[in-house]
Amino acid sequence: MVQGLRTEFPVPPPPPSDSDSDSLGAAFEDAGPEADRGRSLLFLPTKLYLMESTFSSPAEAALQREAGAAGVLTPLADLDRVYELERVAGFVRDLECQRVALQFPDQLLGDAGAVAARLEETTGSKMFILGDTAYGSCCVDVLGAEQAGAQALVHFGPACLSPPARPLPVAFVLGQRSVHLELCAKAFEAQNPDPKAPVVLLSEPACAHALEALATLLRPRYLDLLVSSPALPLPVGSCSPEPEPLERFGRRFPLAPGRCLEEYGAFYVGGSEANTDLDLDPDLSRLLLGWAPGQPFFTCCPDTGQTQDEGVRAGRLRARRHYLVERARDARVVGLLAGTLGVARHREALSHLRNLAQAAGKRSYVLALGRPTPPKLANFPEMDVFVLLACPLGALAPQPSGGFFRPVLAPCELEAACNPAWPPSGLAPYLTHYADLLPGSPFHVPLPPPDSELWDTPDVSLITGELRPPPAWKPSNDPGCLALTLRPQLELAESSPAASFLSSRSWQGLQPRLGQTPATGAVSGRRGIAIAYEDEGGS
Repeated sequence: MVQGLRTEFPVPPPPPSDSDSDSLGAAFEDAGPEADRGRSLLFLPTKLYLMESTFSSPAEAALQREAGAAGVLTPLADLDRVYELERVAGFVRDLECQRVALQFPDQLLGDAGAVAARLEETTGSKMFILGDTAYGSCCVDVLGAEQAGAQALVHFGPACLSPPARPLPVAFVLGQRSVHLELCAKAFEAQNPDPKAPVVLLSEPACAHALEALATLLRPRYLDLLVSSPALPLPVGSCSPEPEPLERFGRRFPLAPGRCLEEYGAFYVGGSEANTDLDLDPDLSRLLLGWAPGQPFFTCCPDTGQTQDEGVRAGRLRARRHYLVERARDARVVGLLAGTLGVARHREALSHLRNLAQAAGKRSYVLALGRPTPPKLANFPEMDVFVLLACPLGALAPQPSGGFFRPVLAPCELEAACNPAWPPSGLAPYLTHYADLLPGSPFHVPLPPPDSELWDTPDVSLITGELRPPPAWKPSNDPGCLALTLRPQLELAESSPAASFLSSRSWQGLQPRLGQTPATGAVSGRRGIAIAYEDEGGS
């Protein structure tokens, strides 16, 4: 019961400068016209943090910041066309829903109040605006919808299309960006002179509507052209196409029998000339990381037709991935960041990562901090690396940033570091979704047994140059793990990673020093506050 919708979104002004988006949102009842003010209810999900503002954003900042753009971005006369409200209203009527959640990203919140008021008027259902999400706006916020008692959800803006953890009717409105077909066709011909070379047409989600039209211009000359499409969930009751297309990178590829995706080069339509930083485009980053290294990969600006060979940037991203794998192998304490609660199989993936760390002889700690930011993660200096368990886009978004005190890894990198049966670099695929690592996936590689020779293979760190000791690991169901054994008198026991870290710190807390200080009577101490004690004078 899922329906894919596309429409054209306005270009919003830049978001607020506050980089930490773990706020509780802001009120948008005044976003609509005078007659519609107060008709929509803004629902803000409650979040749980480990402690106070030490590990999360302070409450005062949440009340003072402005989320989204002030006022309405889209003229009221264009709301129906821009957000395709007629099709959304049909989706609500077909389900006969009385309560519907509308999920907007930050850059579209300026239109949220007017859109909700228009839908309430046309459908008679109560609309709830999910003004903020706990982790990423690309994921369907099923938890927020359940807290509002919503019977369906409409997701506006870019989406990772990850399956939700709980069944909920969802309609996606991806957007529709204008594409200059003639310029893109000329750019394709300039970069692909061989008409028999296999090439896949890719795009950002907002440009996917133009790929078939672009393929129509190219097919008279190019014989082996493949067109991808967003992997929108099929509506309930619809039949799957035959043969079933390959689904990878959040897209569907209708491959012919006997063909594989590694044979094709890529031509990506999306991005802009002004933005050349991959930090801001995790969707393109996962394509460059996961695409076959020996195949060409070109990007094309949909407005100007300017193309760029992404081979150099793809190589830098892969080199960065290899470095992070080495950091994970050297790590003794791993912090597992819960980056999603609404994507399917996230609990199973968290248990899998903990087993990986245990198998490699590493300590792991699970942290629930919302969206990861440098100030939050800096509160845990004991961690050597962090692993972010999130959707494919969320896991790659914070990686290249240099503001984090410790590196932030994706689950695939921890798998490559801790599983000795994992293929070596260059032969293993880079998996962007943690579900590909779990049992049942064709990419799943089980851990070797404890007595396997793979655990004893010598391994040298490429960062420190030291020999890594083999992990002393036993399965959790081994009764020997719970038995107490006598140690020889002079046996040296290895200290835990936490104790080693504590011993390396210059200040280790208050020491009782029992029997090392003379006993004296109690005396009166200093009075006042640290900024001005009473005995310090009037200065």
